[in-house]
Amino acid sequence: MTLIAAADDAGLAAAGRLLDRFNREYDDPSPGPEWLADRLRALIGAGRTDVLLAGDGPDGILVFRYLEGIWSDGDVAYVAEYYVVPERRRLGLGAALLEATLARCRERGCDHVFLHTDEGDRDAHRLYERFGFSNLTGPFPPARNRERMYVYERAL
Repeated sequence: MTLIAAADDAGLAAAGRLLDRFNREYDDPSPGPEWLADRLRALIGAGRTDVLLAGDGPDGILVFRYLEGIWSDGDVAYVAEYYVVPERRRLGLGAALLEATLARCRERGCDHVFLHTDEGDRDAHRLYERFGFSNLTGPFPPARNRERMYVYERAL
């Protein structure tokens, strides 16, 4: 399986196409693959974003951003976009992307990684939980006092 960081023109063009396809698959608007490639180039250039591609097409993408931490000197990583084309799902591409992302975050000294997903995306939930992600508060409160965490979003 091919797993690369998208930093050159060909990788960024492929990343733009995948992100465009992702939005179109779910009937969300997209500014188009060229605009997305240019935007990723700028974000990567600023040093606070990484983009990984997987598969020969490539067929999967994971975009993660780094935020400065508050409670330590380490960064916090946010999985901003994560997509595998439907015909290549359940072949290990998503797991490979997530594994490589976690390794990169550890190398960078991140304290933790967070993401959000839709309530009904059970396949994603299983994958994230297999990699140790949780939607419960913790580890500080005793297990009996943990609460479900929510992500809220608002367009401006």
